[in-house]
Amino acid sequence: MNMMKMPLQQALWPFIAAFFVAILTACSSTSERPKPTELPALTSLISVRQAWSMRVGEIAFPLTVNVTGDKLTLADSAGAVMAFNSRTGKELWRRQLGQGISAGVGSDGTVATVVTKTNDLVALEDGAEIWRNKLSAQTYTAPLVAGGRVFVVTADRTVSAYDGKTGRRLWTQQRPGEPLVLKQGGVLLAVGDTLVLGQGARLVGLNPGNGTTRWEAPVASPRGTNDVERLADLVGRVSRHGDVVCARAFQANVGCVNAVRGNLLWSQPANGAEGLHGDAERVFGTEADGRVIAWNRQDGQKLWTSERLQYRTLSAPLLLGRSIVIGDGNGLLHFLSREDGSPLNRLATDGSAISAAPVLADGTLVVTTRNGGVFGFVPD
Repeated sequence: MNMMKMPLQQALWPFIAAFFVAILTACSSTSERPKPTELPALTSLISVRQAWSMRVGEIAFPLTVNVTGDKLTLADSAGAVMAFNSRTGKELWRRQLGQGISAGVGSDGTVATVVTKTNDLVALEDGAEIWRNKLSAQTYTAPLVAGGRVFVVTADRTVSAYDGKTGRRLWTQQRPGEPLVLKQGGVLLAVGDTLVLGQGARLVGLNPGNGTTRWEAPVASPRGTNDVERLADLVGRVSRHGDVVCARAFQANVGCVNAVRGNLLWSQPANGAEGLHGDAERVFGTEADGRVIAWNRQDGQKLWTSERLQYRTLSAPLLLGRSIVIGDGNGLLHFLSREDGSPLNRLATDGSAISAAPVLADGTLVVTTRNGGVFGFVPD
């Protein structure tokens, strides 16, 4: 998991990022990594068919696939931003920015936004660039487009709002935070009239009109003897149902917060790096060792744990009907029972790792791979 030291002058960031990546690579070399659990032959208990597939460029950044109705908006690492019809896979528009992408895509269905590796916040409408602004720091969380505005959280923990049509900056707030930040997509969403985001291990509610703080709720309490051990940033995706948002603190805890009152409902220890999904009854997540866990949404008690996919480098889950859909590092899609985690089906893509959390768009299950495969599946 990539991470960076903040705050520091931008000129030093690439070297510090490389330093921490090297540490983590050394700590998780292939020779030390446990062998993935063998997958037994499986009799499919649910029917899922591939409806379409297409190819884009490599996806090697923390991509968020944006869904608005039957429109999918996504981007590849090389700077292509594109929109598709989720039912047919037909391309609606495409724009090549000519710069690598570090975060995206955020969209309200009309304005689509990404952030480039040169820290440009770029807004597009029907594939045409309408404005761009230089940000103060690198960004890994997809911008949020809501209420005619664009909200951005940068790696120096600055939160900013822009006019969605003109790009005029409306306000900016810089908040103190931990010295390290994950090079991974974080938490940024709207709940009613509150802007909800992750700030370190805390879920924070802001007034979207001026950026003032309404509430803060700690999902985890960072512990450790150094900055790396204390790193507990909240990671996307989140599981939201009504006013309750459940989120994961990196390798620390899973917890749920009432995003209107700003109070923590529960928090439980959990060791994972990917986000959550769920419904009114349950919250589902994947752990760093490949275990899949279901928690009771009301009190956080574990309902079941599955070890069938251990050490397979799992994505964040997607709850789809009676299934939980999870991608792995070999491009497989696993459909597990929401009731007990037992396997229901397994599908292959292109053999490369699933690069973003699976999404559901107008009845079509859409997944992307690191090699740039985009696949649409439909349950029969």
